[in-house]
Amino acid sequence: MTLTTAATLCIVIGIFFNALGVIGILRFPDVYTRLHAETKMATFGTIFLAIGVILYAAGLLAETGDRQYLTLATHTMLAVIAVAFTNATGAHAIARAAHKSGQLPDPSVVDRLQEVKKND
Repeated sequence: MTLTTAATLCIVIGIFFNALGVIGILRFPDVYTRLHAETKMATFGTIFLAIGVILYAAGLLAETGDRQYLTLATHTMLAVIAVAFTNATGAHAIARAAHKSGQLPDPSVVDRLQEVKKND
């Protein structure tokens, strides 16, 4: 498998996860399940797209020897690291703010934090 084929496959997988995330955001009933869909979309979709860009840049670097493709791959890797670290933190902050503002989860979900508050 060539690098461009692998890059194309990663980009297609990334687009697939992004499409599933968008469908989840539109279809899920409450903020928590929508947040779950969004974080999966951002994590898997963005990371697979970025891996596709890195593989494509590596293929172009091997073909042409132009150092600008190394810079592209490096910047994309830094963006992947930033997304990986900030996505979970942002999702936690949004879920906590939603819970504190009174957004209740779907009734089928067990809310342990609400149970602790009732017992205090």
